[in-house]
Amino acid sequence: MTFPVVGMVGGGQLARMTHEAGIPLGIRFKLLSDTPQDSAAQVVGEVVVGDYRDLDTLRDFARGCDVITFDHEHVPTEHLRALEADGIPVRPGPDALVHAQDKGVMRARLDAIGVPCPRHRIVTDVQDVVAFAAEGLAPGEEGDGFPVILKTVRGGYDGKGVWFVRSAEEAADPFRAGVPVLAEEKVDFARELAANVVRSPHGQAVAYPVVESQQVGGVCDTVIAPAPGIAEELALEAQELALRIAKELGVVGHLAVELFETRDGHILVNELAMRPHNSGHWTQDGAVTSQFANHVRAVLDLPLGDPRPRARWTVMANVLGGDFPDMYSAYLHCMARDPQLKIHMYGKDVKPGRKVGHVNTYGDDLDDVLERARHAAGYLRGTITE
Repeated sequence: MTFPVVGMVGGGQLARMTHEAGIPLGIRFKLLSDTPQDSAAQVVGEVVVGDYRDLDTLRDFARGCDVITFDHEHVPTEHLRALEADGIPVRPGPDALVHAQDKGVMRARLDAIGVPCPRHRIVTDVQDVVAFAAEGLAPGEEGDGFPVILKTVRGGYDGKGVWFVRSAEEAADPFRAGVPVLAEEKVDFARELAANVVRSPHGQAVAYPVVESQQVGGVCDTVIAPAPGIAEELALEAQELALRIAKELGVVGHLAVELFETRDGHILVNELAMRPHNSGHWTQDGAVTSQFANHVRAVLDLPLGDPRPRARWTVMANVLGGDFPDMYSAYLHCMARDPQLKIHMYGKDVKPGRKVGHVNTYGDDLDDVLERARHAAGYLRGTITE
């Protein structure tokens, strides 16, 4: 039997960890990476260095691959259609992936299938933003309707391409790039949640426990699985919503649905990601089958694995770069202090604020599990020294 070759476009940490999940299965990976130093390029055996925006490069890379998948959503949609026309399975396909690539397309489609979302509209200039803000005022309510959120429809991630706009004067910046801009209401939410699901080509799907995602400066800092105190009915609603979105959009592979939990106990869809996601990193050590392993299974149309948690609580804390580049020297303290600690590093140069790894902790006492994760992430970064 010849084992399949998975072509992974993008050389970041998601590709690195997806490759790791395929190793026990004997799955071969071929990587299209921007540079030989990228996170996944350091560990994958067959690496092609090239520009994913060039169709000829993509076509050359796809030769010899049984399926193409991604660690980011930035490959031009028309290039993916060309690969499909060449007979190359692309998973998720362009008709699905465009909803993660283009926020305007995503919002229009979610509206069409009745998914709850924040109030939103594509805006063309500052005056249009002012009008959008005013539309959110209740009858008789005073004010101008600000603040609002402005987003570039393509290319944003980790807080990039997103503006918190408090006035008309602050609304000009997003339009300087010359790309379409999506305006959204500023949701008064209690917390952010994420529902992670995986779907295969023949329609099998699994749902992971709904998690709480805590952000700092627009970047995911901590994920708690399952979301503490979430009502069972709301958790089921979020899982069912994510599964319905995956089916309606024809997603193959992992889908992360980022959600707002409003103060009155409802959920609104914030963002979609059609690839392994930061909110699912806890599954490496906290679930029977990780998001990465299930993504590999899905794109190869293998039966999906059990998504159930292994422990009562699992916490993932991102390790961000700080002022101390030698993180390895911190291993002695972290590992001795917490023998159950799981450290996952990405092979990246340490730069302030850059995601360079994450840690997972698990156990029966949430306060203890949280403290262990945050201590380890802080000690690796250098913000905790004892």
